[in-house]
Amino acid sequence: MIDLTQIITAVITLILACVSAFLIPYLKSKFSAEQFSNIMMWVNIAVEAAEMIYVGAGRGEEKKQYVIDFLNSKGFTLNTAEIENLIEAAVLELKLTQKEEASV
Repeated sequence: MIDLTQIITAVITLILACVSAFLIPYLKSKFSAEQFSNIMMWVNIAVEAAEMIYVGAGRGEEKKQYVIDFLNSKGFTLNTAEIENLIEAAVLELKLTQKEEASV
């Protein structure tokens, strides 16, 4: 009779190695993508709110401070440069959306 114990052990070890090498990093990157998506959602909401609250030209600093305060109240701990980049991306997206709606 053939002893399959070593073969089964090797197959289980291979499966566990594949899970460790591929599945766990995939889940970590997926979680990070979800976190980023969540942050961008809140940044977009805050930017749109700031645009509605602070109407008029020359109020950019007030709008930015509103967004930063809003994100801090939601518990996001990002450095200033990261927050400013996210805000700029959201403002650009908002302006492009407004331009598209105006041309329709």
